[in-house]
Amino acid sequence: MKRSFGRAFWVFFLISLAALAGFIAFALKVERQSTIPGQQADGMIVLTGSADRIPDAIELFSKGHARRLLITGVHPGITRVEIGHLSPKFRDLINCCMDLGYEAMNTFGNAREARRWVEQHEIEKSIIVVTSNYHMPRALAELHDALPQFTLIPYPVVSIRMREVGWWQSTQTLRLIGTEYVKYVLVSGRIAARKLWALIKPILN
Repeated sequence: MKRSFGRAFWVFFLISLAALAGFIAFALKVERQSTIPGQQADGMIVLTGSADRIPDAIELFSKGHARRLLITGVHPGITRVEIGHLSPKFRDLINCCMDLGYEAMNTFGNAREARRWVEQHEIEKSIIVVTSNYHMPRALAELHDALPQFTLIPYPVVSIRMREVGWWQSTQTLRLIGTEYVKYVLVSGRIAARKLWALIKPILN
C-alpha cells in the first residue's frame, strides 16, 4: 500500500514539475517576443480581443507592410464606418483595403476565416499576424494548421500593464498567461493527434 502511494506521489510530482516547467517556458517565450516592423507581407490579419490590437494593426498597415488587412472575429454590431471613426486619418485606407470577418467565435474560427480570406483575395505567400503577445503562440498554432503553406510573421501587441509590470508580479497576468498556456497545450495536442491519425488511418484501412 505504501509502495503504491509512493509511486503515485512521484508520478504526480513529476507531472506537476513538467507542467510548471512548461508554463515558465511559455511565459518567458511570451515575454521575449519581439517585432520586426520592417518586414513586408502579402496580407495582414488581426485577431480581435484586446482593445489595443486593431489600432496597432491599422497603424502598421498604413505604413505599407501589407497590401490587404483582415480583422477576424468582429462583433456583428461593428461596421467599417465605426472603425473609420476610431482611426479617421486612415479612413481611405480602411475603405479600400480592409476586410471584416464576422463568423469567427474563437481562435479556431479565426484560422478558418483567414483561410477563406486568403483564397478570396489571392494572398499568396506571407501574412503578418497581429494579436496580443500572450495569445500569439495559440494563434500561430491554429493559423499554421489552417495555412501550412504560408510564412507567418508575428506582430505581438503588449498591453501597457504588461510593459510596466512583470508577469510574475501580477496575479491577474499570471492567471491570464496560465489560462492561455492550458489552451495552447490543448490546441497543440489536438493538432498533433489529428496529424497522427492522418498517418495511421491509411494503415488501418
